Amino acid sequence: MRAYVLVTVGSGKARDLAQRILAIPGVKMADACWGDSDVHVVVEVPSGNELNGLIIEKLPQLEGVARTSTRIAMD
Repeated sequence: MRAYVLVTVGSGKARDLAQRILAIPGVKMADACWGDSDVHVVVEVPSGNELNGLIIEKLPQLEGVARTSTRIAMD
């Protein structure tokens, strides 16, 4: 299962947060970006339960994460 997660963070924290997000198992890419969202993340996990855990539990625990918006890819 692949998903794209757009993360909004506090000012000046995008690069640091992208590096911390990249360390989470299942995260394949995390890039600091310009625009409405500050970090674009690509996640690949075997199941919806693992995706839920990453999006609902792991990402919000990282200091600096203000909001996430997830798009699940269709195979």
